Amino acid sequence: MALFDPEALPRARRLSQLVYCNPFLAERIDHERAVLGSEFDEATADWNVHADWVAPTPNIERLAEVSTAVAEAARQRLVDGEVVSAPELALYEDIVLLTLYYERRPELDELAAALEDDSDRHLGVAWRGFLARARHFLGVLTPPPTSAEYARLFAFFVQICRAFHRVFDCIIGTSRPAVRLRAQVWQSIFTHDLRRFRRVLFQRMGDHATLITGPSGTGKELVARAIGLSRFVPFDPRTGRLGSGREGDASLHALNLSALGPQLVEAELFGHKRGAFTGAISDRKGWLETCPASGCVFLDEIGEIDPAIQVKLLRILEERTFSRVGETTDRRFHGKLVAATNRDLAAEMAVGRFRTDLYYRLCADTITTPSLQERFLDDESERPVLLRFLAGRLVGDEAETLAAEVEAWIDGHLGRDYRWPGNVRELEQCVRNVMIRGEYHPAAARGTTPGGAATDPWTRFGEAARGGNLTADELLRRYCELVYRDTGSLSAAAQRLRLDRRTVKSKVGGV
Repeated sequence: MALFDPEALPRARRLSQLVYCNPFLAERIDHERAVLGSEFDEATADWNVHADWVAPTPNIERLAEVSTAVAEAARQRLVDGEVVSAPELALYEDIVLLTLYYERRPELDELAAALEDDSDRHLGVAWRGFLARARHFLGVLTPPPTSAEYARLFAFFVQICRAFHRVFDCIIGTSRPAVRLRAQVWQSIFTHDLRRFRRVLFQRMGDHATLITGPSGTGKELVARAIGLSRFVPFDPRTGRLGSGREGDASLHALNLSALGPQLVEAELFGHKRGAFTGAISDRKGWLETCPASGCVFLDEIGEIDPAIQVKLLRILEERTFSRVGETTDRRFHGKLVAATNRDLAAEMAVGRFRTDLYYRLCADTITTPSLQERFLDDESERPVLLRFLAGRLVGDEAETLAAEVEAWIDGHLGRDYRWPGNVRELEQCVRNVMIRGEYHPAAARGTTPGGAATDPWTRFGEAARGGNLTADELLRRYCELVYRDTGSLSAAAQRLRLDRRTVKSKVGGV
């Protein structure tokens, strides 16, 4: 007799696929529907687009029951001495993983919330509950997992849970661009192949930098935080703690490169030796040195970085070594590097402001955050969702009331065609303005100066076009410039204009 009978085998295979799929992609829904059949609840299937989703959903509850039943039946056959093939054992292990995760999810959720507050008070309870059930299912294997393997699996579960909350709770939106962004961030953490990640990549993701691009105000720092704070952290069963020694915990060290001069950037990033420059009164470690192996250094506005520091960053990415300012001793960077920019790095490389070799060391994993206009054009319900979320952070239980006030102001004074050039950051300030003053007047919407001249470039462009004062070439050039200004990159402007990128570049002067 096989480990799974012919009737249970197709369901077992679908459960196995569900273990390793991206929860923010449609493939998850396809696998859940295939497992549950007529019991599948379509109404709650797309919980991944709703900020107010409350666990568990009917589908998850049913999947937990199904996976437990399949796992228990297979376990009993192993206990009874059934001889099975290696593929069947691999399938059994996958289903056990899914069963364990569904069972332990409430405790893992509590642990993830506590870890957000720098507390591991739930760690012991979560570990003991996990270990008992893991031994129940996996202890029947020959040979059974070692203590170290159980600990690694527990750490993997903790990472999965923390990453899920980081991605789901921080990247809000119902539009397809927002959903794609969540899926991309998940892949950045675990890659597209979660099996390979679990086998070999869980300790190697720090070797690969992540580059986040997109217009200002679109949440690049949120994406960086989700990635940096969702890294794998080993669990030590002897101490009952996550991390040990240089491993530490998942952490993020952020540095805005546009806010500091080159000397301060070097000192903050690399550290310095006493006497290296005026004011260096003692030796000091930089972010690269203090970052643990499970940590992350986030370099915001990487497009602004000084050419001399670009050379040093290239060495870090290639050799993982650096020196403090004022010394020659080599030190190692153990963490992960994440960089972000709103600049078009292709254009910066073309004019020699950004090193090509550095770019190709950064771009192995690239994420582009969508503009607010893209999101609103894709899904009109995105705006009220974001307004409720932003209002909730300001007024708590009165979020619905404040969000309705902001929505009424936008509809009455800005209109649904307003472009939101400041993106989510501007939308948040709109909520704050309406909360405090009952109104919001963005600079781009004020329209004219006291003397009556139009100040909004789109308004000026419209007036010139309506007056017939532009040649065809001027019309195209000025339109390309405005779209480039709104999108923040040549590639995005070319896509919106449906023109070749080189054509757009030729029309946008000085880029």
